Parts: sequence; C-alpha cells; structure tokens
Amino acid sequence: MAMAQDELSPVLQEFDGLSLGNYNPYRDEMAPLMISSEGIVATDITKKFFAAAATLEPGTLIKDGYFTLFESVGALEIMDPKMDSGCLAPGESLDEDYDVTRPLLPSEVLGIIDQLLCLEMAWHLGYPLSQTILTNVYIEAMLMPCPTTIQDADFIRDRPEGTPRDPMFAVLRAYCLGLLKTCWYVNERIKFEHYYEEEDFVTNTYHRSLLDNIDRNEIRDEIMEARKTIHNLGHRISEDMAQALGFRLELRTAFLRAIELSELRSNPESLSLPWSQMKAIWEPINKSRHLGTPVPEAFSTKIQRRLASTMPPRPIVQLSFEETYGHFKRLFNDGIDVLKVLDYTDSQSLLNFVQTFQAQKPQPLVYIRALLQFFLFKDMIILGHLSIRHVMDDDLSIVVLPLSKLLDPNNDRCEVPHDARFAMSHQMELFRQRAAQSYLDISRAFCQNRCRVRRTLCHSIQDWETVQMDAEEIDQLLQIQLDEKPMMYQTSLSVESGAAGGEPAYSLPLSSWAYLYKLRLMEWIVQLGFELDTYAPDELAGMYWYLSYLAKMRASHVERIQKFTVARVNEIRLTPHTALPDEMEAKYQRSMSYLRLTLLDAAVTWEMADALSCLYTVLGRLGAIVAPPRPYSSDALRYDIRMKPFAPIGLPELPSYDVFEHASTQAETSTANLLEFASRAVGVVKKGYEALSKLSEKEAFTANCHSRWVAGTKNCFKSVIATSIAISTVKTAVDKATIRGRDVSVALKVDIPRPDKLYHEWWIVPKVTEMLTS
Repeated sequence: MAMAQDELSPVLQEFDGLSLGNYNPYRDEMAPLMISSEGIVATDITKKFFAAAATLEPGTLIKDGYFTLFESVGALEIMDPKMDSGCLAPGESLDEDYDVTRPLLPSEVLGIIDQLLCLEMAWHLGYPLSQTILTNVYIEAMLMPCPTTIQDADFIRDRPEGTPRDPMFAVLRAYCLGLLKTCWYVNERIKFEHYYEEEDFVTNTYHRSLLDNIDRNEIRDEIMEARKTIHNLGHRISEDMAQALGFRLELRTAFLRAIELSELRSNPESLSLPWSQMKAIWEPINKSRHLGTPVPEAFSTKIQRRLASTMPPRPIVQLSFEETYGHFKRLFNDGIDVLKVLDYTDSQSLLNFVQTFQAQKPQPLVYIRALLQFFLFKDMIILGHLSIRHVMDDDLSIVVLPLSKLLDPNNDRCEVPHDARFAMSHQMELFRQRAAQSYLDISRAFCQNRCRVRRTLCHSIQDWETVQMDAEEIDQLLQIQLDEKPMMYQTSLSVESGAAGGEPAYSLPLSSWAYLYKLRLMEWIVQLGFELDTYAPDELAGMYWYLSYLAKMRASHVERIQKFTVARVNEIRLTPHTALPDEMEAKYQRSMSYLRLTLLDAAVTWEMADALSCLYTVLGRLGAIVAPPRPYSSDALRYDIRMKPFAPIGLPELPSYDVFEHASTQAETSTANLLEFASRAVGVVKKGYEALSKLSEKEAFTANCHSRWVAGTKNCFKSVIATSIAISTVKTAVDKATIRGRDVSVALKVDIPRPDKLYHEWWIVPKVTEMLTS
C-alpha cells in the first residue's frame, strides 16, 4: 500500500484542482477540457491515474491527510445539480434574467397573485419559504436589500421622486406587502407556541425580514390606495378584472385584520368578522381565477442561491388552485370555529372542544393550532380572562367535589393557623401548584399533530402517577380537617367474591380526580394507537381487550366517585334546617350529569372493545388473520414493547403477559360462545350510543362543539352496525360449516381498512366475506 501511495502522490498532485465535469469513466480518455483562461495549463492524467490505481489491492483507501470531511462532502456536491446550488447548465446564467420593470397586463398581475396564493398555502402546509413564496422575483426584489421604510419596499429601488408608479405595479406591490406582513405574523405566532419543525412547519426566513419593521397600518393604507387605483382605472380594464383584483386585495386586508383582532382574546363574535369576510370573498376569488394569465418566469429556483441556507436547491412546490381552494376554505372555517373556544362555560366543555376540534380530519393547519394554544395559554391566563385556579376548581367541582368546603374561596381569607379553613386553603394550594401543569398539558398535548399527541400522553401518564401519589398524602391531611367519617363501600372485587357489607373507605377526592385523568389518558393512548395504525392485524384482539380492561377500571372508579358524591350531598340535606340553594343544587346536578355521562361512555367503550376483541380472536382461530413471520421477535417481547408506556404505572397494574395472552385468546371458550358474547355486547353498545346521541349540549358537556361531538358519536354508531354485520357474517359461516360436517372448513376473506377509511378511526372494524370450501 505504501508503494502504491507513493506512486499515486505525484498523480494526485497533478489531479488536484481539476474539474471532473467532463470525465467519463467508460471512456479511455478524458474529453477535451473547455478552459478559456490563459493562466491554467490542463494536463491529461487519466492514464497515469489508472496505472497507479491498478497497483492497489481491492478495498484499499487512499486519503490525503489535509483533505477534511467537510471538503470531501463538498467535493461530492460540486457539479451535482441536486446538491450544488452553483451548478449551471450550459449557457445558463447565475442570476435571474427576469426583468421586474417590464410592464404587466392586468391578467398577468392576477396570474402572479393566484400563484402566490398557491405558494402561500404550500407554506402553511409545511413547506419552507425557499420553495414557496421566496421564489417570486418580485418579492425578492422587494426584500433585497432589506427595506427599512414603506417607500423602500418596492420592486424598483431609487425611483425618482414624482415619477408615477404603473397602476398594475401598485396593485401587485400592495398585494405583496400584505402577503409578507401576514406571513410574518403567522410565523411569529407559530414560533411562540409548541410545534415540531421537522413535522409541522418551517419557520426559517433565510435572513429575509418579511417586513417586520414596517407598521401594518402603513401596509393597510397601501392596499387601500391600490384598491382606489383599480377603481380609478375605469374603462381601461374590464369590470370583472377590476372586481377580481379588488377581491384579492380585500383578502389581504381581512387577513391582517383577523390577526390583529385575535390578539385581543375576547368577544368571539367580533373576532370572527374578518374570518367570515375572507370566507365570503374566497368564492368569487375562485370563480375569477380563469381571468388570470400565468407568468411562470416570475418564479425561479435560482433565488435559493442567494438565501442563507445550507440546504441544496429544491424545486418550487406546485399546488394546483383546486387544492389551494380546498385548503384555504378549510382554513377560514377553522379560523371561525377556533374562536368559539373563548366562550367558556365549564372545564369539561373546554376539554371536549379542544379534543373534537383537533380530531377533525384533516386536522386543522398549524397556524390554527398555534392560535388555539395562544387563546388557551397566553401569559398563563386561560382564554384571556380566567386564572388556572378558576378552571381547576371548576373541574374539581364537576368531577369529585361538588358543594365541598375544600373549594370555598372564603378559606383564603382565614389567617388563623389553627383554624381548619386555613389548613384546607394551604393544602389545596399545594395540590393546585403540583397538579396545574399536568392538567394544562393535557389540552396543550391535543394541540399537536396526532402522532405527537400520543407520544406526549405516554410521558404525561407517568407525571399523573406522581400527581396521584402526592394527592393521596394531601387527602389524608384533609380528612383530619374535614373530620371525615369512613363509608362502607363494596368494591367490585368484594361483590364477585360474595362478601357482604364491604369495607370502610374514605372519599380521597383529589387522588380520585388524578386517577380518573390517568385512566382517561391511558385509554386515549390505546385508542390513538388504533387511529395511527400502530398495531398489526394479529395484535388487534389483544389491544382491544386491554382497552376494555382500562374502560372497566374507569367505570368502576366513576361508580366509586358517584357513591361518595351522593352520600356527601345526602348528608348535607339531612342536616336540620338546611336546604340546598338553587346554585348549589345546580352544581350537584351538573356533577351527577358528568358522572352519568362518563359511566355511559366507559360502558360503551368496554362493550365495543370486547366485541371487537372476540371478533378478532375468532378470525384468528379460523385462519382469516395470520401473524406474519417474525424471526427476530416473539409475542412476549412485542407485548413488552406495546405496554412500555404503561409498565411504570402502579395503578391500574399492568397485566402480565400470561394474563394478557389468556384473555386475548380465550382458549377455554368455544368459537360459538365468543360470537354470541360479541353479539350481545354489540346490542348493548347500540343502546348506549343511541342514548349518547340524544344528550343535549349541556348534558354532554359539549358547549360550542356539540355538532362535532354528535357527528363523532354517530360515526361510532355506524361502526357498531358494521361490527354487527361482520359478526353475523362470521357466525353464519361457522353455522353452515357445523351443519355440513367436520370435513368442511370455514374460509373467510378479511379486509382490514386503514383507519382513515373507517367510520371512526378508533374502531377498526374488518370487512368479512364468507367463502365455504370442502
């Protein structure tokens, strides 16, 4: 190797610095080098290089000590059009040849604006500015060099004073000013909220200012002047063209106004006016797009060479106007809907609003999700006017503590250390401080994309485990201050064992509240696994059994909360000369409504999960669902991976693999009995969803989102019907095979649709087709 390296050294010295642009390894000689400089003497070293390389053993690497990794990567990029932004095609110039001073027809201005609309939506969808808006030569001319005043923000710099601006230039310039300022506001809003750049949105501006130093009122004035210019043109352009340009300028004004008003976080009706205006304008914009003439030369990837970026050149993102129309229409609708969150009624309605809003398909765009976070959490003032304590106490009152002394605000006024009220106030404040962040993180998590929601919740349940343990200690201290007497409570285990009377138990309201939320989070994690297509078909039986297991735990826990709540209120009512005021009675009825709703939801969840678990178990027995070969895995290892988020949780205890396998396969139960059990469960679920769909907005705790909640409930009901059909098909096939004799096997064709093709993403209902074979 040393000899070979010595032979190669002089060759490499000659070879160093020469361009490989004309090198072809499949020819014996180099093509003539096209070098025009008289100061460079080109030497053909091809034969010397191959002769020296032939002396090397296979696999030998020659590396110059001064040739760094950075230089080697750079060498790979050089002259590669996909990597080298400076690579030019024959006859191509480095700079853009488009002349921004050339006169524009009204149709051309309209065409450029419509293309900018498509690029703006592509940016909202997550593509970088370098592939979207910043590819426009007019915008590049406006932004470079960086304008410091509204006069500097022009396509043509150093315009002589008194020189009139072309009317079409004025219209295009005003539109670009409004576009860039809107993009700056959107970018800043997203940057200050929780988002994931590698998944959701690219906030990099590539050292372009986006007019952040120019006041939006000045830009608004320029847009108004441009609209007056269009009006004054009169007969020079057609009425349709004038209206089309005017609508597009009005869209920019309304967007800026919507952003400005959103910062107020008050009065949803007034805040929705600009969004409604944009929604109304968008239809005539779509109908007039045929008037525009595309100007593709006004957009160029060459501009990427001047941007502050380490990325290689990328093509311009080309969205069709039909796609852009759909995305913008959805943006405006979501912009109107998201403002309804500001109309607060109760904590559970707020949580349901966030859940149903974020669960829409397709999910709202990143800007809308960032706007929702802004409304909820800006300066840690909920919805702009509520303290965290107000929302938490409201939730505690609904779930576990209606009419409780622990939530009496008068406790804070007591300054006597030995008074029970002082101790209660102190302990409750300690609990709020410990649980507040975990409580708020639930809503913040649902503001992310669906994959991140599940991942975040997996971390949150461990935090809720700690909150529950801390709450148990505080509950024990509060028992003393409240002088609480234990109540005889009969658990589900004691009922199953035949024990009578139960055992003495305390209400433990704070830890019960934390435990309920922990159970809900665990259910959401499993359900999001179905929505995100996380589980393989042969795993569905087991995962639906585990979902049923969690839902039963939740139902049992809610029953416990309900019994203690009823006992506490009955104790108040039995006190002599005591009658519940209307306000306290309303709080109690609200709490009971929530507990009944939660019980019903838990019941339909576990029954539906049981039905699907039995169905998939039967399909696995009949060979309709077969596990793929997994030579480097086992069922036990895969179970450990699936249950990894739940392994650190002490309560509910994670079932062992043997328990899980026994419950999901149900080997001791016949196929006919499994199908019969699934049929009965489906019947229960039908009645449950029918009852849920009839609940009012107040009973369902779905203020401002009732229509979305009802639609989701009806989709769940459709999933129940589909499950019933699948069970009936399998049952019919099994019965026919049983009648025909033992030599007849059951053949079923099973198609498991993707979650987005189902009625509801959480219920993976298979499509089963019967086929009998002898």
